[in-house]
Amino acid sequence: MAEGAEKTGGKKKLIIIIVAVLVLLLGGGAGAWFMLSDDAAEADVAQAETASKPVKVEQAYYVILPQPFIFNVTGDKRDRLVQVKVQLMVRGDSNESAANQHIPLIESTLLQTFGAATVEQLRTSNGRVDLRQQALSAVQAAMMKVSGKQVVERVLFTGFVMQ
Repeated sequence: MAEGAEKTGGKKKLIIIIVAVLVLLLGGGAGAWFMLSDDAAEADVAQAETASKPVKVEQAYYVILPQPFIFNVTGDKRDRLVQVKVQLMVRGDSNESAANQHIPLIESTLLQTFGAATVEQLRTSNGRVDLRQQALSAVQAAMMKVSGKQVVERVLFTGFVMQ
């Protein structure tokens, strides 16, 4: 009789474990479905908004600045000489002609931005990315004052040497 009681007790435990596992699986599946279906609905709404508003993306042009920038940067132990070749990405013919027209202003703005950099900033890739972003912001602000629009979409470093 003791063996029969142990078998039914073991079966009850097994049934409880199976039910608990099923409840957890169903709850996890329902949670995943809820999370994924919400994202899909947002994506459908965003796609519908994009489809209703046709966006005209103009062709990208690259304006090559004629000379590389050569400047000194201060460091903790010694000063370094840096050479940076820069190209500007613009969208559309009008922005390309505006950038070409204002190259002296752009070069001056970039030189001021580069001159504020430090060796520690330029040693790391994150520092160079920050410098590129600062240069973009400065050039866009200068072009906004002159032409009334930002003109430049990206500042690209096509050559970077630090000695």
